[in-house]
Amino acid sequence: MNKNLVLILSLLPFLFFSCEKKEDNLPRNATGKTNTISVIIDDQLWNGEIGESIRNKFASPVIGLPQEEPLFTINQYPVKLMEGFMTDSRTIIVVKKDKKTLFEIQKNQYASPQNVFHISGKTNGDILEIIEKHTSKIIQIIKETEIAESQRINRQSLINPIIIRNKFQIALEVPYGYSYALQKNKFLWLKKEIISGNSSLLIYEVPIKSIRNNATTITNIIRIRDSIGNLYISGAELNTPMMTEEGYSPYLFKLKLNGKETYETKGTWELKNDFMSGPFVNYAIVDEPHNRILILEGFCYSPSKKERDLMHELESIIKSVVILK
Repeated sequence: MNKNLVLILSLLPFLFFSCEKKEDNLPRNATGKTNTISVIIDDQLWNGEIGESIRNKFASPVIGLPQEEPLFTINQYPVKLMEGFMTDSRTIIVVKKDKKTLFEIQKNQYASPQNVFHISGKTNGDILEIIEKHTSKIIQIIKETEIAESQRINRQSLINPIIIRNKFQIALEVPYGYSYALQKNKFLWLKKEIISGNSSLLIYEVPIKSIRNNATTITNIIRIRDSIGNLYISGAELNTPMMTEEGYSPYLFKLKLNGKETYETKGTWELKNDFMSGPFVNYAIVDEPHNRILILEGFCYSPSKKERDLMHELESIIKSVVILK
């Protein structure tokens, strides 16, 4: 037999073994439903003041929804079950009594993408202090990871971006399922039908002086969105335009989106003289190079289904925006 052939055959088992070892070292894919946390904590702590603190902070009501829904869905497991399927979760919070006080964040410890937050302390007071101190940071990291994961899923099947790109000079990752409900000169309405209702995405622009950073900011944003509703969005009956629900004061936040100053408004919409209503999130981006305020808004109607994750999907789409030069 050819010596080279003998050498190759003798090396094959080692090659296969090497490949298997590399496969074993690859992180598992993280799993789980959107906005879900696995909390690894013994029942005694979970049923006491520490568990109450975790529930109050991570399952507090979502801002801007008409019906109360938790910020995150929490699944609790005892520490002894810290193995198997729950270690595939995208978000894990491990809380336990220990000899040392510790707060640590480990990325992709068991799977990817994943955040594992380790919290430990000698006493209940030590643990409660860590939770109080780091809650805002933990929530921010979880939200960013969930948005990134939703955007990754969206990219697997996107609608044709040409219309949006040509009309507004932006790139936006809109997943398959949305279709163009209405197109005007400076306005687009994309809509997706779901079993319990529909989700909508609005894109439009207004003059840059329409919104100023002062006490009138929220008033101007509501005035603009109500005027758009009056022009383009209404119910099946006459005189039923979409408007901001007056019974709930919208929430206003200031942030950076695509590196630009942005006003985020969350609230509830309703149809005038009709029964339909639901949540909305509005992003008004100050786009100085194009001398405009670019507005991207998501809203949904789902009277028989939870709306938290529907709004999360719309937020993940809007936050994929890139303003082109």
